[in-house]
Amino acid sequence: MAQLKSVAFKEGEVPQAREPLAVQEPLPEGSGRSFPPVSVPACQTLIDVRNGEASFAHVFQHFNWKENIMGGGSTLASYEDGQAEQRFAELKRALDTCRRYEGEGYVGPFEATVTTQASPEYGEEAVTFREIVPMGPEYGGDRNEQFVVVRTGNTIATFSELSIGKDLFFPPEVITRQVERLRNAQRP
Repeated sequence: MAQLKSVAFKEGEVPQAREPLAVQEPLPEGSGRSFPPVSVPACQTLIDVRNGEASFAHVFQHFNWKENIMGGGSTLASYEDGQAEQRFAELKRALDTCRRYEGEGYVGPFEATVTTQASPEYGEEAVTFREIVPMGPEYGGDRNEQFVVVRTGNTIATFSELSIGKDLFFPPEVITRQVERLRNAQRP
């Protein structure tokens, strides 16, 4: 985790984000709130990979953007040799079949629709998709979250951008800089 923290962004490195840019480790096993698996197993795989589950180590970083109060985040996950490729292949298979699922979150039950988008050119492999949860007009629109998931060597980085009623995107230049740091950290 220390190595992942060292390649995460520091104060002042992301001008469009409000400070502080704290890096967080996962909560100890059993100490956080848990939810039942979602209704579609392929969609659970998608969620697990984007959250860094089954990784050797992972850290989270939240971004409170100056232009979007909903914010975004990144998960940097490190895997043993070959496991990142395997997990990424599982993610791509999940995206072939995961279109809609039901689950339970902090505010109760929800239904999500998953749509894939054009694959970006980051790292060795990358995918982009959105998860949209209907919220009703009283909330200003649907919960719309973009995910860009990138594999670079033995790491998988997930970037998410949350918005309500809009299609916002995680800043591509921030993804490029983070992926480059991950690549450089793995060079002998």
